[in-house]
Amino acid sequence: MASVQIDMVRLARPAASKGDGGSGGVAGGGGGVFLSPRALSQLDELTAFRYAHSFPHGRLTVRALTPADDAESDALVRLLASSFAENVRWAPAQRYEQLLAFVIRRYLYERRGLAPHAAVLVGYYRPAATGDGEEEEGGEGEDDDGEMACTAEVSLDAVGAPGAPPTPTPPLEFPYICNMTVKTSLRRRGIGKQLLKACEDLIIKMDAKKRVYLHCRIIDQIPFNMYRKAGYNIVQTDSILVWLSLQKRKHLMSKELLQTSVSSESTTKDFDDNILSS
Repeated sequence: MASVQIDMVRLARPAASKGDGGSGGVAGGGGGVFLSPRALSQLDELTAFRYAHSFPHGRLTVRALTPADDAESDALVRLLASSFAENVRWAPAQRYEQLLAFVIRRYLYERRGLAPHAAVLVGYYRPAATGDGEEEEGGEGEDDDGEMACTAEVSLDAVGAPGAPPTPTPPLEFPYICNMTVKTSLRRRGIGKQLLKACEDLIIKMDAKKRVYLHCRIIDQIPFNMYRKAGYNIVQTDSILVWLSLQKRKHLMSKELLQTSVSSESTTKDFDDNILSS
């Protein structure tokens, strides 16, 4: 079982028109949006968003991908394509990964154009000093140091909701977390748990509705346990008939977030079982 979870990335083009919920209408082309003054303020908040967490083994910093992050986009495409290819059994993983790269790149372009109604989060990991080199520098503004370790997508409202969400279908007007994955070499270190917390922190700071949804495949017991420990409960489960479409059955899970930020700067040793899996 590969230690990665991607909640069935929706590679379909986002819907061309959705209600704006009073925060901006959808623009034509590229999945962009016309931004109201409130949405412009939210965009600034999204650009400034940072979530940091220190482990005994290193430091994780999570931020939102912006349209200007071309270099980061290339690394993100490789991370997602590699993660999807791990789950393929009917084609050579390398060939399938190359095929996915173009589709994922276009998908990310569409999703970034929906900011601040949706956000793609990327996490960077820097190992702790081992004693044979310089000490780790964890100062402000150095969150891009280290390697890209993880990613997740957050839809904050109906405008940013995916055009083709998995079943059971979540309510589009509520925040939705999906497409979570951790780099293979960095799994089993608690990064998945902190990535989930970063998503929740963003939802709170963006003043979105506090009930958040996500999917978890029934066969993915490890992430299911992580979600349950984090306070998520099953809302609905796929019918067994989804097997007819060659899909894995999934739980739709939900959680009511607290009103306070969950941003982390603490140190933890409770990371062995906090991984993502598919």
